[in-house]
Amino acid sequence: MTDNRNQSGGSRYLYDSFDAANARIEANEKVSKLQFEALADRLVRIEAMIERLERRLWLAVYGVVGVVLAQGVISLIEAAPK
Repeated sequence: MTDNRNQSGGSRYLYDSFDAANARIEANEKVSKLQFEALADRLVRIEAMIERLERRLWLAVYGVVGVVLAQGVISLIEAAPK
């Protein structure tokens, strides 16, 4: 028996069944993969921003402690007998 698909000259896509469910699943998997990659990239950037913020906060804490200690030393020097 001969195959009419090859003799008719039409596109093979006219005869092959199109599985819409599999195509939809594959598309959803690709979109999901892209979304997770974008989320991972955002998380890396957020972590970097948090680290920079933490460094700035510690610098501010050390600055405040330095000022308090300097004022304490100055008050001790002024209170010392001459």
